[in-house]
Amino acid sequence: MPVKQYNPTTPARRGMTSQDLSEITTRKPLKSLIKTKKQTAGRNNQGRITVRHRGGGVKRHYRLLNHRLGEGLNLSVEEIEYDPNRSARIARVKDQYGLRHYIIADTQMTKGKTIESGSEAAIEASNRMPLSRIPVGTQIYGIEITPGRGSQMVRAAGAKAQLMAKEGDYALIRMPSGEVRKFRVECCANIGVVGNIQHQNVKIGSAGRRRRKGIRPTVRGVVMNAADHPHGGGDGGRHGSGKPPRTPWGQLTLGYRTRRRKYTNKLIVRTRHEAKRKR
Repeated sequence: MPVKQYNPTTPARRGMTSQDLSEITTRKPLKSLIKTKKQTAGRNNQGRITVRHRGGGVKRHYRLLNHRLGEGLNLSVEEIEYDPNRSARIARVKDQYGLRHYIIADTQMTKGKTIESGSEAAIEASNRMPLSRIPVGTQIYGIEITPGRGSQMVRAAGAKAQLMAKEGDYALIRMPSGEVRKFRVECCANIGVVGNIQHQNVKIGSAGRRRRKGIRPTVRGVVMNAADHPHGGGDGGRHGSGKPPRTPWGQLTLGYRTRRRKYTNKLIVRTRHEAKRKR
């Protein structure tokens, strides 16, 4: 999928690019598989802002995706659609029982293609099966963390993981970050690479386009007053004063370890930090 360029008719257009939607076959989603999405503006159920710089933006409908395809399904791709809630494309598929589902579309999905799921599925692109049946070295996506829970990892546009080895009840998978992690061989995954691989190369280009995406302006801490941010204040001299960077609430950041789920450390064979050092 190429990135669409614009003529420099305005300063904003000069640096703006957008996605080429030529691979999308329909612009009308299935009504039975969408629901309204409430605008939260970054607030939780108590009304407190937990994610800053969110608000506004165009209205969207949420697409109901099926991340846990059942055993022995034969699916036919009817349409490739745009999803405003995720970076990847989605595919509208129909199973042998006449039911329709939305799934994440990979680079090999086209209108009319047949997809299989389950332990008896053929080892081909887009098919979903347990890790125990996938050959070592295969690129995969949509990986389950817990068997039967549904795909939770490697779902973004252009993302892919690689099955490195199988050791007993566990499979070693190299994640997109470079981390090598263990998964149960009963966990399912799709073969292939998530579509819309050029998503990361799109340049927003203008402030208005960013606001329509629901992202509000961000102000640096060093230009605030001392009462508003730990980096604020000063007499116009050198900013920072040698102190470590902090959040607006005084918490250390940029290097401060925030990992909480330490019970999964036993499943990590090589961290993403070690992978970056060896590159």
